[in-house]
Amino acid sequence: MAGSERKRLRFLPLLALVVVLLLSLCLGLTEAANGLQKPLKLRRNYYKYNKTCKDVEAYVRHQVELMWKKDKSIVAKLLRLVFSDCFVTGCDASILLDGPKSEKTAPQNSGLGGFELIDRIKTVLEIRCPGVVSCADILHLATRDAVHLAGGPSYIIFTGRRDGMTSVASSVDIPSPSISSEEALAYFTSRGLDVRDMATLLGAHTLGRTHCHYIEDRLYNFKGTGKPDPTMDPYFLNEMRKQCPERLKKDQSDPMVYLNPESGDRYSFTESFYKRVNKSLAVLGIDQQLLYRDDTNELTSEFANSFLDFKLSTALSMNRMGSIRVLTGNEGEIRRTCNFTNKDNPYLK
Repeated sequence: MAGSERKRLRFLPLLALVVVLLLSLCLGLTEAANGLQKPLKLRRNYYKYNKTCKDVEAYVRHQVELMWKKDKSIVAKLLRLVFSDCFVTGCDASILLDGPKSEKTAPQNSGLGGFELIDRIKTVLEIRCPGVVSCADILHLATRDAVHLAGGPSYIIFTGRRDGMTSVASSVDIPSPSISSEEALAYFTSRGLDVRDMATLLGAHTLGRTHCHYIEDRLYNFKGTGKPDPTMDPYFLNEMRKQCPERLKKDQSDPMVYLNPESGDRYSFTESFYKRVNKSLAVLGIDQQLLYRDDTNELTSEFANSFLDFKLSTALSMNRMGSIRVLTGNEGEIRRTCNFTNKDNPYLK
């Protein structure tokens, strides 16, 4: 799908979105949007087509379901994990690699989770289909299945990614959640994504938690004024201050709050996030900024009024994000365990 075509999706009616989605799912191969690596060699049912692991999606789904029954927060962990991977060096599973200076150790990646599930899935697949399925593909398949269990869409994942060989903390440039909408859009655009992708992917904040230090500026010292963010609903501001007391000491605790209190510990994937943005009840500053651009305001209203529109757009944007700088063909490798490259893997020596 070309970049110009993608831009026209911003305000198309629901019927047009349905048509676009169906067309995208019927294609055997996915093409890159403007700004993304091309041509991409990802395809639907890559492992089944190549007769290397025809039941890979069933194996992944089963493990995700087992984890979901024990820990509903797994969906938020996987969403954050896949975003943290793709937005840095591309969707190459570099976020999964261990090391004293790997991407995992970057300050922006503090508190990442979900690694145990990915490792468990990889162990199962190495028994069923040894040396075949990449960790990068596992991450995307598992995230899709978790999102669906939480009430979101079950969309087709184009597979065939290979795993990266390096992971460096200094490459992590994920911005603060206090940036402006213009800065956020520039960041998304630098990855080949557009304003609809940004508004849609920020909707992942319909579930999950964040540390108080990410919203402390909104609550107590907005843009250095010594006052709270004037766009926050006064009642909501007081509620957030109760959960996030002003940190006056260096060693003071840093509690966590739900990004969407209406989802809370149920970790439900719904359109309620956008309804809260419309009421100035967003927790993160970048989320509230969706209300103050004409294009993102209109998209926020669209998603708040139609969960189906939000789900369709999520399916499209997750696949577009999943195509950022992927490795295919002879690039990279298929890791035997997700936290080590094959040459550094102590279990292969």
